[in-house]
Amino acid sequence: MSKQDLIVTALAALQPEHLDVLDESHMHSRGLETHYKAVIVSPAFAGLNAVKRHQKVYATVGELMGQIHALALHTYTPEEWAAQGVAPASPTCRGGH
Repeated sequence: MSKQDLIVTALAALQPEHLDVLDESHMHSRGLETHYKAVIVSPAFAGLNAVKRHQKVYATVGELMGQIHALALHTYTPEEWAAQGVAPASPTCRGGH
């Protein structure tokens, strides 16, 4: 199981309505599997500011953080996501899946 798959599995605990975990390693570190971007739309973020959302995500993937050089997080409530004109899809993982 790749680190990307491990991240997806861990983030599923946040009950995402939409989840993209993108492997951006090809843009960094000479292609080593160490750089990821996660876009998470979850009702679990309701009422939390950006700092608290990031803390919630990092607590969820904490055991993996020692193996990952960089994880960029983009966290939204369903309402915030809809306000951007994008409706949440069912949970997905893109970037090689």
